[in-house]
Amino acid sequence: AKQFHRCIVMPNLKPPVVTTEDAARYKQEIIDALPEDKKTVMKPLMTLYLTDNTTPEEIEKAKESGIVFACKLYPAGATTNSDSGVTDMEKIKPTLAAMAEHGILLLVHSEVTDPDIDIFDREKAFIDRHLRSIISDMPKLKVVMEHITTKDAADFVMNGPDNLAATITAHHLLYNRNEIFKGGIRPHMYCLPVLKREKHRQALLNAIRSGSNKFFLGTDSAAHPKDAKESSCGCAGVFTAHAALEFYVQAFEEAGALEHFENFCSKNGPNFYGLPINENKIKLVKKKQQIVKEIPFGNNGQVLVPLCAGEEIPWTLEA
Repeated sequence: AKQFHRCIVMPNLKPPVVTTEDAARYKQEIIDALPEDKKTVMKPLMTLYLTDNTTPEEIEKAKESGIVFACKLYPAGATTNSDSGVTDMEKIKPTLAAMAEHGILLLVHSEVTDPDIDIFDREKAFIDRHLRSIISDMPKLKVVMEHITTKDAADFVMNGPDNLAATITAHHLLYNRNEIFKGGIRPHMYCLPVLKREKHRQALLNAIRSGSNKFFLGTDSAAHPKDAKESSCGCAGVFTAHAALEFYVQAFEEAGALEHFENFCSKNGPNFYGLPINENKIKLVKKKQQIVKEIPFGNNGQVLVPLCAGEEIPWTLEA
C-alpha cells in the first residue's frame, strides 16, 4: 500500500478464491488489514482462480459484481497452492468464451507441469501447446502472460496480437539463475517460474528497452515465512513488496531504459485493463537505502526474508 495505489490480487490461497463471494470476502480482509490512511486509497482488484469446474455463469456473476477484473489460470501443480488448477484446457473453453464476452481478462501462469519437461523449458512448452491456440481461437479475450522469464515469451508477446500482453518482475530483470546457487543454495531466490539463463534475462531487458506498451509491471511478490523457505523442501517465491519500485527503477537504469519506466509502471497496465491512469505521483531518488534482514510476518512471531536482505540498494522511494 505504501508503493502502489492498486494491485491485482492473485487467488491462489488455501482454499483458493474460486467464486465471486470468495473474492468479496478476500477483498474485505485486505481492506481490514490496511492502515487507516490507506483504506480508501488502496484498491484491490480481485481475480478468480480457474478450475476445471469454473462455469460461464460464475464469470457473468463476477462481471456483475464490479470487483472481479480477471481470472488466473494455474496449470495444476505449476506453483504455490496450484493443486486445484486446470488439468485439461478443453474443459474451460466455454468459460474462456464467457470471459471474452464479459471483458474479464485471462491471466496465465504460463508453464506446463509435465515431469518429463525440463523446468527451464516449461514456459516455451506452454506457449507452443496452449497459448498459441487460445490467442488465435479467441481474439476478443485479453490475455496477460504473468511474470514472463524467457526470450521465447518476450518474442511471442512482442510479435503477438493486441489482445496479448505480459508482466515482468523486478527480480527476473535483475537476476539470472546463477543467483540461486551463489555461494551455496539460496532458497530466498527460488521462485516459479524459476530464474533463467542470462540470455533470457537480456531478452526481458530488451523488451523494456523497446518501450512496447505490451509489457508492464507485475511484482509477483510472494510472502512466505522464513521457515517455509529455509527447509528441506522450500516453497517458491521472492518477496519484493518492501522495495518493488526501487528494484524496478534500478533495473531500468542499468538497462538504459529510464525513459520507459513511467509507462511500464503506471500506464501500460491500466491501459490494457481499460482502467483510468492513477493521478497520484510518487518520487524516487537516487539515494542508497539499507534493506532490513527480516520483516515481521503474521501474528505468531514469524518473519520473512526480503529480497536484498541486509544489503544496500541504490534507489529510495521518498513520497
